[in-house]
Amino acid sequence: MKHVDVYTDGACRGNPGRGGWGAVLVYRGTERELSGGEAMTTNNRMELMGAIEALSALREPCEVTLTSDSKYLIDAITKGWVYAWRSNGWKKSDRSPALNVDLWERLLPLLDRHTVTFIWVKGHDGHPYNERCDRLATTYADSFEEK
Repeated sequence: MKHVDVYTDGACRGNPGRGGWGAVLVYRGTERELSGGEAMTTNNRMELMGAIEALSALREPCEVTLTSDSKYLIDAITKGWVYAWRSNGWKKSDRSPALNVDLWERLLPLLDRHTVTFIWVKGHDGHPYNERCDRLATTYADSFEEK
């Protein structure tokens, strides 16, 4: 199985507000940048979209190390929260609705397809790929006209 390093980040100008996500995929020294966004969204949605779009870009099942500064993304998966939410009809432990269900439902099959190891890094702390993804995300968010 091919090993790919994936770095992702999301950004939002206001929360909700103009948002963007960025990703860098690294395979055998070759790097590929991806970015996108929405005119009205949240930071957590953009964090999820970065991971979804990066994993969706892989053409075959891969071993992936995904690095992100999103505790929301990483903790929900590594601590099993998202699987509990799904098992409970997309309700959290306090019975309130889980958020971003549409995106979790897109991400979970990708995690079944690929073997993914998650690594958390502190945001805005000088990690070169995290900073690069942040620039991609904020540039995309800034491409939307302010209303």
